Amino acid sequence: MNTNPFSRREFLKTSSNGFGYLAFAALAQQQALRANPQAATGPLAPKAPHFAPRAKHVIFLCMQGAPSHVDTFDYKPKLIADNGKGAPSAAGRYGTAKLMASPWKFNRQGKSGLYISELFPNLGKHADDMCILNSMATDLPAHPQAFSQLHTGTTQFVRPSLGSWALYGLGTMNENLPGFITVNPPGNATRTYGSAFLPAIYQGTKIGGNSFPGGGGGRRFAGAEQATVANIKNSRYSTDEQRTQLDLVQALNKARMQQDGGVSAEVEGVIESYELAFRMQAEVPKVMDLSKETAATKALYGIDEQETDAFGRQCLMARKFVEAGVRFIELTNGNWDQHFNLKASLERNTGAIDKPIAGLLTDLKQRGLLKDTLIIWGGEFGRTPHSQGEDGRDHNNKGFSMWMAGGGVKGGMNYGMTDDYGYEAVLNKMHIHDWHATVLALLGLDHERLTFRYAGRDFRLTDVYGTVAKEIIA
Repeated sequence: MNTNPFSRREFLKTSSNGFGYLAFAALAQQQALRANPQAATGPLAPKAPHFAPRAKHVIFLCMQGAPSHVDTFDYKPKLIADNGKGAPSAAGRYGTAKLMASPWKFNRQGKSGLYISELFPNLGKHADDMCILNSMATDLPAHPQAFSQLHTGTTQFVRPSLGSWALYGLGTMNENLPGFITVNPPGNATRTYGSAFLPAIYQGTKIGGNSFPGGGGGRRFAGAEQATVANIKNSRYSTDEQRTQLDLVQALNKARMQQDGGVSAEVEGVIESYELAFRMQAEVPKVMDLSKETAATKALYGIDEQETDAFGRQCLMARKFVEAGVRFIELTNGNWDQHFNLKASLERNTGAIDKPIAGLLTDLKQRGLLKDTLIIWGGEFGRTPHSQGEDGRDHNNKGFSMWMAGGGVKGGMNYGMTDDYGYEAVLNKMHIHDWHATVLALLGLDHERLTFRYAGRDFRLTDVYGTVAKEIIA
């Protein structure tokens, strides 16, 4: 018995003016391409970089809320010496604020002797793989605008995200998985993984979100051992029936495109998205399944430990996504906005991520993946060296820290410097535009050549700015 719910007559009934025949012809073409996949091309097909890349993948460990650089990676002896003194007039609106030394000690780590806070006992062991950027700067000290600029290069407009630009420039390495995955993104920050005016196929695929615990405190995944992609299963049709249904929809889409002149970025994006979603049904659950990982591997990431379980699972998934060929992965960890209760809150934050991130670096290195994978850690800005209230720090966009590892970055080095207290970048200042240009360069992409024509002009991630920090590239 033929249980197929669609047939040739469905195409012929779609229009009396020949549109149905166009669709049927498109269907025949689709089937021919599937029979010979080597003949297929598309917007996600691998593309040649502009020059030899150092990295093939990116894992961006995004600490939403702005970690305090003077308590983590920017050692300030003078801040310690002047603890309790009046803050300089350049400090801003807190005229009576007092300088506040970090409550935590900084220790030299690795052969390189990088100063890293005692908040990171596990990560500190990887100092010789890390390039600490101590001269970061962004335009505004407000979370929504700075978080947007961190991801898109702009504080005001809806623009493609860094991950979308990377995918647009390079394509994917596994046609059955998204090329850009974002895990636990903030619920109100869809623009940070969106594709804006780039074709929709380049936007990030969200895993988890508001229901995906990922902040400090080590909460487990809600209702399951791991998060998943929404609507990944179809309970109504079998795989063969879904394929037939999709063939009908895609043939109609292609016929529409042909009727309208043969070019439509919007329709092409829909076609590719539908095909990717169909393929993902089989591939994504396998990649996200952590049950086959060894007990030793899970322990390395801190899985099944109360404090580190949530972020440990995210980090392990990131490694599996890299192995499977995903181009850009972003993991978000929230609640780093310590206006008060700095000591307890920051210890909770770092306790949740220290072991998982160290485990990720160890695992990637053991598998030979770190050399091709660029790891980035950081948030939208930093914090003030002076206190806010009794035990807190305010926003600081003029100087803060991020770090990179792997992916062709020089390890065991500090790049740039803030002033003696950590207020402002004073040496090798790295604005977000410079950081974006450098990340793209490590992927083999020239930020000035990676453009997209929109609204009558060529747009790029770095607008008309950006200088590559060549000193940090191995």
